[in-house]
Amino acid sequence: MHDRHDLTDDQWAQLEPLLPDRRPIRGGRWVDHRMVIDGVLWRTRTGSPWRDLPACYGNWKTVYNRHRRWSGDGTWRTVLDGLRADCDGEVDAGGEWVLATDGTVIRAHHHSAGARHEPPKDIAAEVLAPTALEVSLRPGKDTGGPVELQEIRHRAQR
Repeated sequence: MHDRHDLTDDQWAQLEPLLPDRRPIRGGRWVDHRMVIDGVLWRTRTGSPWRDLPACYGNWKTVYNRHRRWSGDGTWRTVLDGLRADCDGEVDAGGEWVLATDGTVIRAHHHSAGARHEPPKDIAAEVLAPTALEVSLRPGKDTGGPVELQEIRHRAQR
């Protein structure tokens, strides 16, 4: 059973070559990557606890462990870099990407309270360290959003 938010065949064709081999060095064969990624995307989209993952995506613990393993070993970063590689053709006349972000409805899930205070020992500190943005994401012109309007009002009052 697939729902309308699962990966399409075209999306999977782009993603599959970027993923690790399904035969790990030790142990048995991994569960299908596509099913696991659909489970990760479902969980990310809904914000539900891992244990509430629908059975059509497999065992929640398998999906959680794969997501955690790939976050720690850089697989997700490699996948993202591979998917972005073909996007360089979609830049504006100035040679920069056009990016729009809507942060009006960002909330922490109620399960986010009481997070652990010690970083996990099985993931390298470099992976856990926050990364600074290399370029400013400030728009070149005012977009009319609430932040820009506040900045314009503040400048006018000076």
